[in-house]
Amino acid sequence: MPDKHVYEYALIRVVPRVERGECVNVGVILFCKRKKYLDMRIHLDESRLLALFPEIDLEEVRAYLGVWDLICKGNPNGGEIAKLDVPERFRWLTAMRSTIIQNSKVHPGMCTKPEAVLEKLFQEYVL
Repeated sequence: MPDKHVYEYALIRVVPRVERGECVNVGVILFCKRKKYLDMRIHLDESRLLALFPEIDLEEVRAYLGVWDLICKGNPNGGEIAKLDVPERFRWLTAMRSTIIQNSKVHPGMCTKPEAVLEKLFQEYVL
């Protein structure tokens, strides 16, 4: 039986009007320390966001999510945060914030293949 490893994940949400508390799940980020794995999947359902929040600036949302992706992947174009090690980038990305892009609480689990879990969570909670 393959060794299982602890992973942590959070849902990524667009919260256009923080005071209303309404959100749309747009992605999942997953971290597995022992595998040195950090990745995320994003899907921006523009028609759904526009139906709920007609005044939303989709270009701004895409830009913010693009920076999250750069940081997640450790791409130098993501700035100083992207230069941090994998656990620090995950902690920074999943820190609570009150901006248009937020995340759920971090949830743990056990797996052998974090990439498969990420895809399953993405299918279940975002698509």
